[in-house]
Amino acid sequence: MESLRVELGDRTYPIHIGAGIIGERALYNADGAVAIITNAVVAPFYLARVRQALPGATEIIVEDGEQAKGWKTLDRVFEALLAAKLGRDGVIVALGGGVVGDLAGFAAATYQRGVGFIQVPTTLLAQVDSSVGGKTAINHPRGKNMIGAFHQPLAVISDVATLDTLPDRELRAGLAEVIKHGVALDAPFVDWLEAHIEKLLARDRAALVYAVRRSCELKAAIVAQDERETGVRAHLNFGHTFGHAIETATGFGPWLHGEAVAAGMVMASELSVRTGLLGAADARRVRSLIARAGLPVQGPSLAREQWHELMALDKKAAGGKVRFVLLEGIGRATLKSGVQGDLVDEAIAAAAQ
Repeated sequence: MESLRVELGDRTYPIHIGAGIIGERALYNADGAVAIITNAVVAPFYLARVRQALPGATEIIVEDGEQAKGWKTLDRVFEALLAAKLGRDGVIVALGGGVVGDLAGFAAATYQRGVGFIQVPTTLLAQVDSSVGGKTAINHPRGKNMIGAFHQPLAVISDVATLDTLPDRELRAGLAEVIKHGVALDAPFVDWLEAHIEKLLARDRAALVYAVRRSCELKAAIVAQDERETGVRAHLNFGHTFGHAIETATGFGPWLHGEAVAAGMVMASELSVRTGLLGAADARRVRSLIARAGLPVQGPSLAREQWHELMALDKKAAGGKVRFVLLEGIGRATLKSGVQGDLVDEAIAAAAQ
């Protein structure tokens, strides 16, 4: 097992990464009452092992899929927590992928004005991205993750052995966030990914551990600098302005989050070229790596007005203007406002070619 820390003063917490660690009681920083939130897909595989580590925990099983990140499911979670009489000293454990982590985290942030929670991510996407950093949220029909809170976990327990049961499509979706970390923040990591993408697709254990650890190192460093996304943390949203628009337009389900981000990264790379920040060869390199990971390099067919309306809801917008995370080079993201609309249209069109 390997461990690293997200340095946030008195809210510093560990990230544990290894294989077969999901049932290790010592890793769970939970001395009081516990509620485990998971979904109907993950529960048959891993709930029993977590139950052994946390005997007597209340178990709350929600539906699978992005549609679970809504008020209806959240209210059912609150009902179960109240019925179990979970107090303010209780701890919520999120066992599952990004949807479960976001939902459980937001429940923890708001139940009785905030209780502790632990992330136990079981998808690659959650292990490398959504479980780290304290972003929690539910969706609204008008936009992705529009209702949420910052609420840091007590610990993250990333067991790469859980990726053995992950469907291939979900694994590829997780690779989108791995690629994002490299392309936005770390050029040498992109070199490594280009050399090891086939091993990651084949679920090579050592390659997966390294990809998870490096992604978490990169994200932890950014979160320590900018916990509430007022500056550099926005760089972690490379590809997400376009990606969230895709998810919202298609109804939170047909496109997995990582798939939408993958297409969004291609669009953002093309926009970087058109604003004069990035060379065309680097944009082709980004597109090639995404394609090699088996991810989409073009988005759905949407009307121009719909693209712009949905992107205007992006949480990075300021002063009524959309701000895009673009590339000045591989591994060098930047935040840019005032991008001309026709350049955005060209980038979207280029990503569809």
